[in-house]
Amino acid sequence: MQLELEDEEAAELRRLLMGALSELSSELAGTDNAAYARQLRARRDLLRSIEEKLGPGTA
Repeated sequence: MQLELEDEEAAELRRLLMGALSELSSELAGTDNAAYARQLRARRDLLRSIEEKLGPGTA
């Protein structure tokens, strides 16, 4: 799949990813449930992968 974004759209997507990653980090730090933590780490890794594919830019 290929997705083309305008600069403004890409910047907004980066902001959303950064916010979601920040929330996941907080949630991971606050959970004692190992299964839930695994799910959160998997989601974090997926979002980081998207962020890397999006490439550098200003957010």
